[in-house]
Amino acid sequence: MRTVHLAGETDFDGWREAARALRLEGTEPAHARFVVGAGQEGLFADQPVPVNATSSAFKVPKGFVDLAREVMLHRDADRYDLLYRLLWRLQEEPDLIKVTSDRDVARAVEMAKNVSRASHKMKAFVRFRQQGEGANERWIAWFEPAHRVVEKTAPFFARRYANMCWSILTPDGTAHWDRQHLTFGPPARKEDAPQEDEVEDFWKTYYASTFNPARLRTKAMQAEMPKAYWKNLPEAELISGMIAGASGRTEQMVAAEAPQPNRRFEAVRAPVVDRTDTSELVPTSLEALKEGLAGCRRCPLWRDATQAVCGKGPSKARIMIVGEQPGDQEDLHGEPFVGPAGQVLSEAMRYAGLGRDQVYLTNAVKHFKHEAKGRQRLHRTPNAGEIDKCRWWLQHEIALVEPQLIVALGSSAARSVLGRPVILSQMRGQVFATQNARVLVTYHPAYVLRHPDPDERERAKKMLFDDFSRAIFESGLDT
Repeated sequence: MRTVHLAGETDFDGWREAARALRLEGTEPAHARFVVGAGQEGLFADQPVPVNATSSAFKVPKGFVDLAREVMLHRDADRYDLLYRLLWRLQEEPDLIKVTSDRDVARAVEMAKNVSRASHKMKAFVRFRQQGEGANERWIAWFEPAHRVVEKTAPFFARRYANMCWSILTPDGTAHWDRQHLTFGPPARKEDAPQEDEVEDFWKTYYASTFNPARLRTKAMQAEMPKAYWKNLPEAELISGMIAGASGRTEQMVAAEAPQPNRRFEAVRAPVVDRTDTSELVPTSLEALKEGLAGCRRCPLWRDATQAVCGKGPSKARIMIVGEQPGDQEDLHGEPFVGPAGQVLSEAMRYAGLGRDQVYLTNAVKHFKHEAKGRQRLHRTPNAGEIDKCRWWLQHEIALVEPQLIVALGSSAARSVLGRPVILSQMRGQVFATQNARVLVTYHPAYVLRHPDPDERERAKKMLFDDFSRAIFESGLDT
């Protein structure tokens, strides 16, 4: 019997070197054993295997090495023997790790999954308590992981709580972070960690306030938060009471009156107007156009928008600036270009010596197209059909303002003004003649604002500014 003494329960490097030596000398799995520490030889033990007997002649798949690192963290006492058995077989079966139906492989994979699950639970259920104040402040947590995952999981906490000095104490070992270095120490006792702190009461109050009794699924909750972890979770003492009172609280919620609608949105919601027959609704003034837009149902975008956003500016401006559509701020305020993109536009106009009171600002599409994500409303580009439906309004707006030059910001605006698809990279900076006015095509300020490449943002910004300088010349405002 060949015996290997490992330095610790998770001594992967020691196991790997010794297992390789055993395999090279031809020691079968039945005649090899692995023990932690020294002085634990059994009745049939012989000389220990030297752990520095390495050779580059024996190679294993990387998948096995990664699997073995995970299995080594499992608490099963037979894990060393299992891994050596797999190592022994790999020489004759190089694709063994891919055979998931094999008993040894299946067992190793299941162990690795359990280790990964234990690491995930550690990330979810570690609770820090404050100890000391000022320069002596440290946050300490006691945790009892299902498997030996402290060193595997500690880097996650170093990244997440990089500005805190903290320690995680477990029966297997400890992890310590001083805002710069992550170190590991010997096992600890639960008594070494603080038992409570002032922050804990705030946390329990917050936890209780997020509980929704109508959505309670006890089995699903216990599957994600096993009872084995409850003893070290301060909020666990609230769970039984919340579960017991869930039925009564649900009945109260059902019986309660519905809350009042958000007055902020109700105050600016567009009135419902019947616009079935548009042939008799040709606007004769900008005010009439604005009233008509309030009831526009030409496309479905009105359903999710707060209101239609009409243009703003002098009724006979020499320059009309057409954007794509209102954004979040424009939708709420009812005016074009009042959000972040509008600030970039104002900067470009100031560069050209152009004031907002000299131009008429509007959009190709009059309603805000978006999708909800949490509490935000994210912009979505209008499609060709929506642009073409709203073109009816823009054409009347152009006819009423009678601009000398239209500056089309982006491909959506250019499509609406020119009445055909536009390739912005080919048409930017060019002036096109239409029946009503000449059209200068340029970038939309949002492109300058949000492009991920800083160099491209700077390039587009310069071109936008140059195009507005040209707009002064093309419109005759420089004379």
